[in-house]
Amino acid sequence: MYQLYIANKNYSSWSLRSWVLMSTLGVPFEEHLLRFGDSVAWEHYRRTVTSRGQVPCIVDGDVTVWESLAIVEYLAEHHRGVWPESARSRAWARSAAAEMHAGFTELRTRCSMTCGVRIRLHDQPSALAQDIARLEALWNEGFARFGGPFLAGAEFCAVDAFFAPVAFRAQSYGLALDPAAMAYVERLLDLPAMRRWYDDALRETFRDAPHEQDMLRMGTVLADHRAV
Repeated sequence: MYQLYIANKNYSSWSLRSWVLMSTLGVPFEEHLLRFGDSVAWEHYRRTVTSRGQVPCIVDGDVTVWESLAIVEYLAEHHRGVWPESARSRAWARSAAAEMHAGFTELRTRCSMTCGVRIRLHDQPSALAQDIARLEALWNEGFARFGGPFLAGAEFCAVDAFFAPVAFRAQSYGLALDPAAMAYVERLLDLPAMRRWYDDALRETFRDAPHEQDMLRMGTVLADHRAV
């Protein structure tokens, strides 16, 4: 069975990608959660799992794979459904996932993931508007090409997993998206795996100071649904 290393569910958007993909596809794994700020646990992780010292990471016997795109490609070598069957849709899905992996910097920086909090941004600069416009264009391109309801066709796959954190960001920050994009956000949030992740995130009582400070620097907290 795969060993999947992740960080706190309230904050860790990168961890969510591998977790929700494996959970939705029914790929069995044992979860190991490393709490942000636990320097002893992270140092042990660097010594014994990966010197990179970041999550997510999967261990499969004597094989260790880190970085989200590498994890997805490794899983694709062993499991059906990670990428679409069609070469045409698979090429588009890989390109869109890579764009998310390397881009949307303003969206990811200004709207850091915090599942259980509702925030009103202090301001929405043009760079954020540009990221949101590109997001809408990319998603609508996928729906138009492959028919939906997911980005590359009828089934959830890796490209949807890469955009899953955006669904939580849209919910937390009240992002204004066009109707088709907003409907997609709702579809992602309604996935059983996404609901499990969200419920787990709400139960976390730990607060990571750097994440909390980033959130407060960018906006005003309207509601906090996390456990006390």
